[in-house]
Amino acid sequence: MENKNIEIVVIEDEEDILELLEYHLVKEGYTVTGFLSTENVELFIEEENPALMIVDRNLPGVEGSEFVSHLRGQGYEIPVIFLTARDKDSDLEEGFTSGGDDYMTKPFKSKELLLRVAALLKRSGLKESDKVKYRDLVLDMHQHLLRIDGQVIDLTNLEFRLLHTFIKTPHHPLNRDFLRDEVWGEDSVNFHDKTINVAINRLKKKIDPDGQKEYFVPVWGIGYKLV
Repeated sequence: MENKNIEIVVIEDEEDILELLEYHLVKEGYTVTGFLSTENVELFIEEENPALMIVDRNLPGVEGSEFVSHLRGQGYEIPVIFLTARDKDSDLEEGFTSGGDDYMTKPFKSKELLLRVAALLKRSGLKESDKVKYRDLVLDMHQHLLRIDGQVIDLTNLEFRLLHTFIKTPHHPLNRDFLRDEVWGEDSVNFHDKTINVAINRLKKKIDPDGQKEYFVPVWGIGYKLV
């Protein structure tokens, strides 16, 4: 589905409503992560960079609009749809002034929520997540950066393309001809048999200097695979 790379966070303290929201969003093709409170959400969005958040106003601990206001203060611009049983004009105003982008009162129709999600994603210009994640590797496709446990690892453009190619097809052996065409492309004029070996060894030293994580394994007669 075209929505498969769009990640949505849902914060809702009523488990039945949370499960219902997750069901409909996943059915629509989105990737969904649900939380029953705001605890650990900020850490999650720092790592994952979701495309949109659906936030209940009435949450335990930190009230929904207060949490979103806090995120805005931290520089997060993730679009937010508030869900709430509060329907007074003052509540509506409070939701928008705290950083909300849309507002739905309970009970709500699932179809309307999905339409609002799609409209807000379209307005934000976000088609899919700009983060690609595998194990503890997080590729920021927009900034062209690799982070491991939050630490930026300096890669050349070629190393970045090489790692991205493996992450797109993990656990599958990739042969040398495929890697040459996919990663080196027009620069493969000066390509030699050992070019891939050298590039992978350099990449391994950067992302796994102690050699403990074993991201890549050679596949005899073919090439390498990411495990």
